[in-house]
Amino acid sequence: MSCIYVIYSNSIGKFYIGSSREDNSQKRLNSHNSGKTKSTKFGRPWLLIFEEYYNNYSEARRRELFLKTGQGRKIIKERWQSGRMRQS
Repeated sequence: MSCIYVIYSNSIGKFYIGSSREDNSQKRLNSHNSGKTKSTKFGRPWLLIFEEYYNNYSEARRRELFLKTGQGRKIIKERWQSGRMRQS
């Protein structure tokens, strides 16, 4: 099972969308917060605000790529502002 996740940084006010071949988004969050991920190193600490699970990685990757489009980012921003995404 694979997953996609959205994390948010209060310090820089940005979202990051990622995917994992594993079904453990908490493990990926720990990786982002430890500074091991170059693209998120400067926004620490990151909060896990959304996750979805898929049967295989290709489905998860397809969803991740959609969420990284303008339309996908708009959906994330609208859900965040309406309170439909949790804040850890």
